[in-house]
Amino acid sequence: MYRAKTTTLAAFVVAAFLSAALQTQAQDTSGQNAHSPYPSMAPLDQYLIADRDAEIALARTAAPKSISADATVLALGRHGYETAVKGKNGFVCIVERAWMSPFDHPEFWNPKNRSPICYNPAAARSILPYTLKRTELVLAGLSKPRVLERIKAAVAQKELPAPEPGAMSYMMSKEQYLNDAVGHWFPHLMFHIPKTAGATWGANLDGSPVLTDSRETPEPQTIFFVPIGTWSDGTSAPAM
Repeated sequence: MYRAKTTTLAAFVVAAFLSAALQTQAQDTSGQNAHSPYPSMAPLDQYLIADRDAEIALARTAAPKSISADATVLALGRHGYETAVKGKNGFVCIVERAWMSPFDHPEFWNPKNRSPICYNPAAARSILPYTLKRTELVLAGLSKPRVLERIKAAVAQKELPAPEPGAMSYMMSKEQYLNDAVGHWFPHLMFHIPKTAGATWGANLDGSPVLTDSRETPEPQTIFFVPIGTWSDGTSAPAM
């Protein structure tokens, strides 16, 4: 059951997105966020989780145990994501970092970000590569403008796939920390489809449970969010 009127939810989310976007208007010539508290990448150790078992456990909190217990789990190492646990149901759970935010987000380099997500098989094949590619470029030491440039080139050269039909993911972790503005936000499902207008799903409209962030990202997808009323452990999420 949804725990608040969707109009209130949409207003909250849109306001949060717009607030973050407005903070990015002043930029220096290098393309970094001049007024952001995180203008560039922090030392890598701040993004890593030293305890591999803790990262595995955190990744699994993205989805109910019935899904995540048999999922493959990837953990972030110094050279990218590595398979920490081999699963058997086709799902893949990871803890994303802040560089998976929109490129104009002021917290793109926030080392506190911990975003557990579990991809279903279709998303593991066609959406997870976006995370792996960005992470590869970031760990290679590229600046944000260079990462963006390389992602655009990869899309143009068809190196990154379009979302497969049925691609979706779970972000239901009570322990997630998405950014300083919203903290752990609310548990939600995400549906990944090829680029389209939000209106095709009725996103962000009065009474609609579907939300989307209209800011552009270079990868060939549109993400629709559907907040839900419980965390992955079955406990109730707070009312909005």
